Amino acid sequence: MLRAIAAVAALLVALCLATETFAHASLVAAEPADGSVVAETPKTVQLQFNESVTPAVVNLIDAAGKTRPVTVRAVDQSVVIVLPDDLPRGTQVVSYRVVSQDGHPVGGSVVFSIGVVTASAAKSNGGPVTVLIWLARIGVYVGLFVGIGGAFFAVWIGQGGARVITGALAVGVASAVASLGLQGLDLLDRPLGGLATSAPWTSALGTSLGPSLLIAIASMVIAGFAWRSPTGMTARVLTVLAMAGVGLSLATSGHAATASPKSLTAPAMFVHGVAIAFWIGALAPLVVLARQSPGAVVPVLQRFSRLAVPVVGLLVLSGLGLAIIQLESVGALIETRYGNILLVKLILVTVLLGLAALNRYRLTPAVAADPQNTRPLIGSILIECVVVVGILAVVAGWRFTPPPRVLAAAAQAPLAIHIHTEKAMAQVSISPGKVGSDDFVLQLLTGDFGALSAKEATLTLSLPERGIEPFERGATRGPDGSWHVRGVPLPLAGRWHMRIDALVTDFEKVTLEGDFDVR
Repeated sequence: MLRAIAAVAALLVALCLATETFAHASLVAAEPADGSVVAETPKTVQLQFNESVTPAVVNLIDAAGKTRPVTVRAVDQSVVIVLPDDLPRGTQVVSYRVVSQDGHPVGGSVVFSIGVVTASAAKSNGGPVTVLIWLARIGVYVGLFVGIGGAFFAVWIGQGGARVITGALAVGVASAVASLGLQGLDLLDRPLGGLATSAPWTSALGTSLGPSLLIAIASMVIAGFAWRSPTGMTARVLTVLAMAGVGLSLATSGHAATASPKSLTAPAMFVHGVAIAFWIGALAPLVVLARQSPGAVVPVLQRFSRLAVPVVGLLVLSGLGLAIIQLESVGALIETRYGNILLVKLILVTVLLGLAALNRYRLTPAVAADPQNTRPLIGSILIECVVVVGILAVVAGWRFTPPPRVLAAAAQAPLAIHIHTEKAMAQVSISPGKVGSDDFVLQLLTGDFGALSAKEATLTLSLPERGIEPFERGATRGPDGSWHVRGVPLPLAGRWHMRIDALVTDFEKVTLEGDFDVR
């Protein structure tokens, strides 16, 4: 039995820790492109993501190995990095760290060369911080589900498991605090020693994970007070509040916080979290009660079973709905890391449901017939506990893996081009950004990122490498203030040249030019 448990634990650790450090926003394109060689120093580097992001840390390491200061701005779904004018010839590295909408940091590097390729090395992320983030996440789950769920069970259904519940709450609070600091380290890409400074903590609080962890900590503290409450009514009210905090904590950050439609996914995540806490929280008190008071465990089991049936139904329905939204296809179970983790979770949950059915229909009646025969029931519940630990370890691996819906959105994201001059700028979106008929949206800006007031705008396109001469299309101002050009034919793939002419006054015209690659 011990060898089997050790093997399962080793498999789960390998599965979770072998997962590459992905977050849940994806880099769609870069301009200049990663690995490209440009003739002259570009004015900006543009990083386009599949969703809006918040820049955290951006470093430019020039060809001489020096870290250079840069100006960074977020524009829609892009991050625009204004480069120094005096970059040396050779390979430059732009290392970035941004926060996605679900509160998770995503990092990487884009390499481009000016004139000639030279030796350079991009920063590598990961290391012990990644392992600690995973372990801390498991600890938070233990506090939420075992601690708060156990306190709710002990107050409402049957006493038992005081030490386990108190210990789980302590582990949960400590893990939540550690998660906050580790989130900041991951966000700023700093080593563990950075925990002694305020920057990681402040940065983490600014993400959606900050409020989520604060709610979790508050809920666990409330559950701890409920456990020591002198009156039953106060304890019941506090445990209900704590259980609501479990759902709110999970619905505030993570996949459900950004999945569409939010009006469905956030409530589903709330229900899913509360149902998990109700089920898992009962296990430790039931084991303790079966060992210490065999005669009293039967009525407690019967009360719990009556309530557990509808709760497990809600658990399965909410989980199924969330899985469908995140996966988008059955094939994603096999083809993506997120799906692999979900598949392992589903197998373990099926085992857990089987054990729960065994407990209700076979082992509980057996204990009712012979109150001293609790050994099989205790063994079954302990196996449930082992399976639960496996599920929590697997689910914590989702912290590093984008769901398939994010990957699909990234693949379908339109092209985004940023053209920057001293007098004016243009943020151009090209949808779908492929050969065929494309729609252009031109957002015209002043040199300091203010709105550029123009009387009219025209778009001129050409593909010199394939002999396509310039052709012009007039733009129409939309209610959003941007200029739109719909149904532009792009018949061939390649590097197209774009010119935007904006008539500011009857005597002044602003011209912006840039290139983009059509897939």
